[in-house]
Amino acid sequence: MIYIGADHGGFKYKEKIKDFLKKSAIEFEDLGNAQFDPQDDFPIFAFRVAEKVVETKEKGILICTNGLGVTIAANKIKGARAVLATTKKAAKQSREHLDANILCLGANTTSIFLAQRIIHIWLSTDFIPKERYLRRLKQIEKKENAINSNN
Repeated sequence: MIYIGADHGGFKYKEKIKDFLKKSAIEFEDLGNAQFDPQDDFPIFAFRVAEKVVETKEKGILICTNGLGVTIAANKIKGARAVLATTKKAAKQSREHLDANILCLGANTTSIFLAQRIIHIWLSTDFIPKERYLRRLKQIEKKENAINSNN
């Protein structure tokens, strides 16, 4: 299951990505926005997708104008590892090295053709549990836990 979300800056792009996922027989759930609203705010959808991804241990895709805002917002959710992948290599390494669980895309910065390739690679690449990758993820998790225990 893929959870997908976008603000007004990524709404039309999200609809194209949904068509791609349907054609690829990839199950997804659209967590909004359900309609184009030029006044909506990206954090709402980033938080919604990130929380669902962390809760279900599935993956997510977030889209805004350039992908930056949704990446920052999603990473505020403990357990979310959102990445902005603008190349096929970055998509592959984000899964292999970082076990990224949310892929962020920019509607105005990445062509839909390239986004489809990035999504395919990202979804078909597994995490490589090398000692150094696991060590790094544990360091991130330790910091998340320390930050959240102070709240």
